[in-house]
Amino acid sequence: MAVSPPVCDFGWKAPDFTLPGTDGCTWSLDQIAGPKGTLIMFICNHCPYVQAVMDRIVHDAAALQAEGIGVAAISSNDATAYPADSFANMAAEAQRHGFCFPYLYDESQAVARAYDAACTPDFFGFNNRLELQYRGRLDASGRQPAGPEVKRELYEAMRLVARTGKGPDDQIASLGCSIKWRAA
Repeated sequence: MAVSPPVCDFGWKAPDFTLPGTDGCTWSLDQIAGPKGTLIMFICNHCPYVQAVMDRIVHDAAALQAEGIGVAAISSNDATAYPADSFANMAAEAQRHGFCFPYLYDESQAVARAYDAACTPDFFGFNNRLELQYRGRLDASGRQPAGPEVKRELYEAMRLVARTGKGPDDQIASLGCSIKWRAA
């Protein structure tokens, strides 16, 4: 079932975290934060919405890093119930797609809960003071990628954040698979 997160809560501060990455390093929010902003993406390996745009995510992440935006992706899904989202499979996915950003494992799901992540993909774009400025979609893609002429909404929003510290007033929420929470 498709899920959409709530609209952007402008100015909300990014919760701190320290998580293991598929690159063998442990990453904190401070290490990821860029001089002009930070993008935190909640993704996973098995979601068709993520898979439809994975190449675009990697391309736009590299372009945003060149603009001074720090980027990281986090997988918070229950890997016991969804083995495709295991840490070993995350490492393989990062290598297969040539991730230029840390891919972090939120095994306890505490970070997803702190961010109130709702779906994969779920994008959180912060300014250089780690204040939320964008919580919208990558682009108009859904379970299938949109055409090549599609507006790069996330990329353009984060470029605006890098230049002005503010995100666009009008944002369209992301759409994707629900976070796969552990049974309580």
